[in-house]
Amino acid sequence: STKKNIDDAVNIFKKNNCSFELMHCVSTYPMQIKDANLETITALKERYKCDVGYSGHEVGISTSLAAFSMGISSLERHITLDKRMYGSDQSASMEMDEMVKLTKYIDEMLDSYGSEKLGFITEEEKIIAAKLRGHIQIEKNQK
Repeated sequence: STKKNIDDAVNIFKKNNCSFELMHCVSTYPMQIKDANLETITALKERYKCDVGYSGHEVGISTSLAAFSMGISSLERHITLDKRMYGSDQSASMEMDEMVKLTKYIDEMLDSYGSEKLGFITEEEKIIAAKLRGHIQIEKNQK
C-alpha cells in the first residue's frame, strides 16, 4: 500500500472510533528475505501510533522471528499440508513441522525475555564468579 492508502485506512478507523492494527507485508510468493524491510514495522508504529503485526510470505522462519523480536502485535503465516500442492502461495506457506518449530522458538524467545533484574546475580553465578575471580587479590591496606 502507498502511504496515502494507509493514511486513508487509518483515518477511516480513527474517524469511526474503531480499534485497528496494521500489518506489514510484502505480497510476493515467496517473498525474498532481502525484500522484507522489517524496519517498516518501526516506521508504521511511529507514524500511526498503533499496533503493527507482520504477515510473512517468506520461505523459512528467520524473518518471522526477526519481526517478532521487533515487538509485533501479531504474526500471520500461511500453513499448508504440502508445499508441492497447487496454488500461488503454497511455496511461501509453512508445513506443520515448520509451524511447530516457529512456535517453539517464539516460546523460547518469550522465556528468555524474563524480567528486569539489573545487578541481580543468581546463586549459580556467584559460585562461578568466585572461581573465576579467585586469583584476584585485594590488598587490605588499599585505600
